[in-house]
Amino acid sequence: MAATFIDRVVLHAAGGNGGNGCASVHREKFKPLGGPDGGDGGRGGDVVLLVEPSVTTLLDVHRHPHQRATSGKPGQGSMRSGAEGSDLVVAVPDGTVVRDAQSGEFLADLVGAGTRFVVAKGGRGGLGNAALASARRKAPGFALLGEPGESIDALLELKSVADVALIGFPNAGKSSLIAAMSAAKPKIADYPFTTLVPNLGVVEAGEVTFTVADVPGLVPGASTGRGLGLEFLRHVERCSVLVHVVDCATAEPGRDPVSDIETIEAELAAYDDLIDGGLADRPRLIALNKIDVPDAHELADMVRTEVADRFGVPVFEISAAARSGLRELGFALGERVAAWRAGLPKAEPTRIVLRPTPVRDDGFTVEPVGEQAYVVHGERPRRWVNQTDFSNDEAVGYLADRLARLGVEDALAALGATLGAEVTIGEVTFDWEPTLRFDSSTPHGGRGSDERLEDHGRIGADDRKAARKARRSAYDEDVEADWTDEAGS
Repeated sequence: MAATFIDRVVLHAAGGNGGNGCASVHREKFKPLGGPDGGDGGRGGDVVLLVEPSVTTLLDVHRHPHQRATSGKPGQGSMRSGAEGSDLVVAVPDGTVVRDAQSGEFLADLVGAGTRFVVAKGGRGGLGNAALASARRKAPGFALLGEPGESIDALLELKSVADVALIGFPNAGKSSLIAAMSAAKPKIADYPFTTLVPNLGVVEAGEVTFTVADVPGLVPGASTGRGLGLEFLRHVERCSVLVHVVDCATAEPGRDPVSDIETIEAELAAYDDLIDGGLADRPRLIALNKIDVPDAHELADMVRTEVADRFGVPVFEISAAARSGLRELGFALGERVAAWRAGLPKAEPTRIVLRPTPVRDDGFTVEPVGEQAYVVHGERPRRWVNQTDFSNDEAVGYLADRLARLGVEDALAALGATLGAEVTIGEVTFDWEPTLRFDSSTPHGGRGSDERLEDHGRIGADDRKAARKARRSAYDEDVEADWTDEAGS
């Protein structure tokens, strides 16, 4: 069965939906209408990526690519808010890079145990009618719906976090070297691309302890995607020291230590230009491997000086199989890793960056998309539409109030929108019915008018008061007349 290289997966994450608000009226004995008491809906849970030291691969995410957090519960009467949804934590290895799978936008670089990143936020719960009550709207007959949670296809890429990277052609002996220098037990065989996943090993050199990554074999053209080059080159980016492991016992025609190193360096340079990762500045060492073979030992002695002069880096003759020369190589790596660590800036705790919305930001834009057809873009209009129950006329009127206060109607009128224009906000399209008097010739009434309060032949308060006074005066006159008649008789 073919091995699967799991260091790049797509996670389909969805935050939980917010719970709906409750529209309720308080009732008790002798108080049939005690006021609104609908509670708010609960917040939906987030999908959180968490760096766990015990997790070394993205295999679990590969097997379960669809992750959804739980939704919030709806609000209830008696001012009871709905329960919040639980966050869903997805464990990922140290060194995971998160990107948007659709646009390729960089989202996060998860380095260090305990690092958290919310990849999909849960939706906010809708307000109950108690929270919507105001001096003008004393008893709202509606509540806001919960917002849907965010959905995203996130591309997760694992870049090994190691101090030293062993690089070289297939079958150069990198797996054997990491097995000889550490307690790692990688797969070792005599066919190309035996290693299909990077192996990590821990090496102690005096007082310095560092990790070594066995990067699978590279071939010419790896930086352009040939073979599995791009899948493996990303594991070199984080390493502080690079070690060329050269096979001095190869029998392939046209290969020698100098050409092998030049080929690998060319691929590293091409990949460095592609990602701007600074690989050219990383310290390097060269290990001429397999000197336990007589012909390889002779070749290593012949080219050692030439290699050192040509590339200007220390050269070591080693044998991973015979464990020869490994002590000197280990201490040289320890010195360079310690020097690299000393030159790094002091680590600072992650700072929370606040990006408040500009004060003068209207929060929306209106785009004409055709004759009397417009699309309103903006986070607030889209969110308000998602919160609206369009089966409730009062809720629709509340939405219209909010959009009008934001200035959407003025913007539509300025673009020439007329009654019946097609307006799209989010996934909802409706016919525009302007309610603000933006032109003296517009026949529409002002906002807040109610036909039930219009004068349709109804008797006004002053007339009713005068009629009541007249009836009282007539009654008093009748009573006085009765008393006069009785007294006269």
